[in-house]
Amino acid sequence: MRVHPETGERALYVSPAFLKHVVGLTARESQALLELLWEHVTRPDFTVRFKWEPGSLAFWDNRSTAHLAPTDIFDLDFDRQLYRTTLVGDVPVGPDGLASVSIEGSPVGAAAAVALN
Repeated sequence: MRVHPETGERALYVSPAFLKHVVGLTARESQALLELLWEHVTRPDFTVRFKWEPGSLAFWDNRSTAHLAPTDIFDLDFDRQLYRTTLVGDVPVGPDGLASVSIEGSPVGAAAAVALN
């Protein structure tokens, strides 16, 4: 759980790509709980479907939002060109006021773009 730094709201971080196990649960319990939570946060009543048009720009706050790519993007009558930008953000802080600590791996660093003439 984390506290959103702008709103103060509590959010439970759920991501099948990054969250692998709940400490204190067996592997089976952990998997069942994480699947249940993911199914809950991706329910249609919690999702937004963005209608792309020429010149569209979309962004979201991953500190309190789950990104679920649509499954029908290959059935479009036009090609989409996407560029993903990820910002280096704050260290998540829990409701107890303690900052998160990486258990494994290192944070992704920022790279500067240089224009060449």
